[in-house]
Amino acid sequence: MLYLLRYDIVPGAASRVPEVYPRHRAYLDEVAVGGDLLLIGPLLPAPGSGSLAVFRTRAAAEAFPQHDPFVLEGLAEPLPVQEWNALELPPRG
Repeated sequence: MLYLLRYDIVPGAASRVPEVYPRHRAYLDEVAVGGDLLLIGPLLPAPGSGSLAVFRTRAAAEAFPQHDPFVLEGLAEPLPVQEWNALELPPRG
C-alpha cells in the first residue's frame, strides 16, 4: 500500500510559488533522506494546478504538510491522504 497526498494551490497564491519554492525544496530534500517520500511534483498545467506526492507510510504522508513551507506560508492546502493499492508490474524486455 502507498499513500497519496495532493495539494491544491490557494487561489491567487501561484505568483508566490517562485519566492517560497527554495524553502519548499530544502524541506523536500530533508524529508527524502528518510526514504518515505517516493515521488512528488506539480500537476500540469503548472503553476496553480497543485501537486501530488507518493509516500511509503500514512504517517509520513500525514506529517509532511505540517512542516511544508507551501502550507505554512498559505500557498497550498493539503487534501486528505488517500490509500493507493498500486500494482507493481514486472520489468518488460
